[in-house]
Amino acid sequence: MTRRTHRTLAVTAATLLLATLSACGGDGDDDQPVTPPAPPATLEGATLDVAVLETTDLHANVVGYDYYKLAEDKSYGLDRTATLIATARQQNQNTLLFDNGDTIQGTALSDYQALIAPTSCSEMPAIYRQMDTLGYDAGTMGNHEFNYGLPYLSQITNTDFGLAGITKGTAQTNPTQAKTCAAPRFPFVSANVVSAASKNPIFQPWRIVEKTFQGKDASGKAIEVKFKVGVIGFAPPPIMQWDKANLDGHVEVTGWKETAQRYVPAIKAAGADIVVALAHGGIDMNTPYTPLMENGSGYLSEVPGIDVILTGHQHLLFPDTSATSTFRGQPGVDPVKGTINGVPAVQPGQWGNNLGIVKLALSYQGGWKIRKDATAVSRATSLLTAAQGTTPATYVAPQTSLQQLVQSAHEATIAYVKTPIGRASFDLSTYFALAGDVSALQIVNMAQIDYLKTFIAKNNPTYANLPILSAAAPFKGGRNGPGDFTYVKQGDVAINNAADLYLYPNTLQVVRVSGDIVRQWLEKSAEQFKQINPATTASQDLIDTVFPTFNFDVLYAENNALKYEIDITKPIGSRITTLTYQGRALDLTQQFLVVTNNYRASGGGNFPGLVGGKGDIVLQAPDASRDVLIAYIKQAKDLDLPRFGLDRSWRFAKVTTAGPVVFRSVPDSLPMAVAHGVDNVSVQSTDKDPVTQLSSYRVDLSK
Repeated sequence: MTRRTHRTLAVTAATLLLATLSACGGDGDDDQPVTPPAPPATLEGATLDVAVLETTDLHANVVGYDYYKLAEDKSYGLDRTATLIATARQQNQNTLLFDNGDTIQGTALSDYQALIAPTSCSEMPAIYRQMDTLGYDAGTMGNHEFNYGLPYLSQITNTDFGLAGITKGTAQTNPTQAKTCAAPRFPFVSANVVSAASKNPIFQPWRIVEKTFQGKDASGKAIEVKFKVGVIGFAPPPIMQWDKANLDGHVEVTGWKETAQRYVPAIKAAGADIVVALAHGGIDMNTPYTPLMENGSGYLSEVPGIDVILTGHQHLLFPDTSATSTFRGQPGVDPVKGTINGVPAVQPGQWGNNLGIVKLALSYQGGWKIRKDATAVSRATSLLTAAQGTTPATYVAPQTSLQQLVQSAHEATIAYVKTPIGRASFDLSTYFALAGDVSALQIVNMAQIDYLKTFIAKNNPTYANLPILSAAAPFKGGRNGPGDFTYVKQGDVAINNAADLYLYPNTLQVVRVSGDIVRQWLEKSAEQFKQINPATTASQDLIDTVFPTFNFDVLYAENNALKYEIDITKPIGSRITTLTYQGRALDLTQQFLVVTNNYRASGGGNFPGLVGGKGDIVLQAPDASRDVLIAYIKQAKDLDLPRFGLDRSWRFAKVTTAGPVVFRSVPDSLPMAVAHGVDNVSVQSTDKDPVTQLSSYRVDLSK
């Protein structure tokens, strides 16, 4: 399917078929092997150095700016990544630049451009304008590319998906099918998101990128080398759960390895000198491969012909030399060299705070081969926006030209998010949400319950007798430092504050579950904590940082009728104790309605009873969860702490420990925890972690 007019390729009649394959990347059918023309004999013995550069999980951070706090943040943003890219291009003669997805969604700016003042067909979203200027060679789709719906994605990528009922545009504008919309000049590839009807990929599955590089012949003389890079893209299969409302009936997703095994031979046959996989999924070689797995990028190393794997989705760094690396000990994974089963791989964090680099040393021996001798080992590394370990942190300068490209969109977003909707007489924060503070969660839960009660009364009174629970999670828990917490300062509450309280553009959904599923739901959430040994005198970490904080659901009932304790001395699956509803032990056979979001209801997070989207979904609301919250705050107008911030449904089970149990949060913030009723936390150390800039706190489990 055609995205835009491709550059004209001068080809001879003998290579016309090859050039066609290179331009189109296949049409979804199994391509017949094509024998590429023989290279000049003068290449034998030649050498070539190539640096493959990667961005991933940019999440529309066009500049280093926190729209929730209305403040600059110098630690991320594509305007600063651009400086890293320029430096890498200066240091490496031959470079390729790829993006690995989760690019268009993630900030108030991206929501503004997709939902509030939708980008027109003649415009590009701000992030694409910058990327087009930076000269990317190709990009792929992550899971969040589908959050705004297929029509919007079709428009901004200028791709006719060939799907019935899907036109280029947003649901708000409902335009007629446009022949050509503004889009970046680089191609998008995605091999495993296919039409449900035709079974063909809705994007080009792969593409040949042709470059003229500088190398050396066998005698060491400088030569120009025509180099062909095959690039193929993969999205995580669980998007069918996470964005079911947008995708169901339109597309399907095929498995990582099976898809690669189908297309890589065709890419090689089309003349690719190397094959680069843009794999929007993390590295998890501890989990046996399945076609539905979320983090299956490492298994692409088992597909012959793939030379480089660019990963993402986990928001982590790979290589990672730390002793606590998530990747340490995984079969076939070398987190120091940055290889998986010998294949170079890289994962450069998130939001543009790192640039991934895979440096390849190649020699020509009847074809270009990646050298693995001791003097030229190809390996992965990353550059940071901040100098690692510096205190205070120092950052690279942004590229002002990239800032100017998006200035109007940036300013319009700031004006939009400043719109006041209410007022709070207390701070709403997730600084201590994992120790029990619900100040930033209770308002979300109350809004969701209010919405469902109103809906039932107006539309479906048959559900009126079922008790209602609500689930809310601290979307930001400090994973990326002090700026990665929700913090709404007391005073006027504006749209940006509501967006901080509810970070994602999810829609509200309701599931009907038994009391036993409620218990299992809470057990899953309790995996947020490490198992604590009370007899250990050494310091023990409270938080399992591998478990995403957005999966730490706090369940709440009106008037705080649901109560439970979490015993973190117990193993996973047996931690929920004294689970009560309205003062009595929870009846495991009783039916409940749980208000949540489309991500959780469709199986996101693999919560019991919901896996695979097989839960009993009784309402798929047309309203976004964030809009539900905004409407509730407008209605409430004035938020006070006793009514809106102190209904704590859970506590740790009491136990005395021989040594400290610690976690990390924003320095000098203990008074906030005390004000919010968290009375069992003290300062463990005022020293700031050199990387996260967070301080250490101690939780007394005996209180």
